Amino acid sequence: MAPNSRLILTRHAQAEHNVDLDYSIPDAPLTPLGKKQAASLSRQIPDLQKEADLIVSSPLRRTLQTTTLGWAPAIERLGGPRNVVLLPQAQECNALPCDTGSSREALAADPEFAVFDLDPLTPDWNSKEGVWAASEAALARRARAVRQFLRGRPERSVVLVAHGDILRRITARPETGPRSGYPWKNAEVRIFEFDPAYVDAEDCFLYQKEDVAAAGGYGPTSTELEIEEVEGRL
Repeated sequence: MAPNSRLILTRHAQAEHNVDLDYSIPDAPLTPLGKKQAASLSRQIPDLQKEADLIVSSPLRRTLQTTTLGWAPAIERLGGPRNVVLLPQAQECNALPCDTGSSREALAADPEFAVFDLDPLTPDWNSKEGVWAASEAALARRARAVRQFLRGRPERSVVLVAHGDILRRITARPETGPRSGYPWKNAEVRIFEFDPAYVDAEDCFLYQKEDVAAAGGYGPTSTELEIEEVEGRL
């Protein structure tokens, strides 16, 4: 529980849209290599597998797969995948097919994902409209909501599996503006804590404690690809 929480932030492993820079793939899943990257986390971070008190995941397919494979020992110890908390606010930022999650009904119909408690997924969670929009204001509110959710949890060590763009916003600080500039690697794990100077404030900013593991190379996010297109580098 804040102010003493340890937040174990994890970016998903390599997904299909990371390979060919094709962000038209709907709810892009992990590649075969990405599945290997995710599975290797359980061997790289055995102490964190034992430490984690709660596993939280974005409900997109690639994050659920990374959660299942990368945090398997912790999930088993904590009672199975139905005890993983799905947090729609941690979905990726852009309103692109690769960053838009599947409906609750589609996930429930797939045995790979039906093992999770899908109750947090409202009918509009993947609409990319309103509170889920890709606007700067909505994204700032969503990143803040994730930090506030984590602050409110009673557990000491909380794992969050999410995406490069939203993680940059979740880990933003007053001096960075709305997002940090850190290029998250595929299947990277970093530990953060709440900044004591802001823990009781609305924004409840974080600060990084340490880099822990990176099972994959750098994979550009859809936001970075859009910037490169505008600048004429693609």
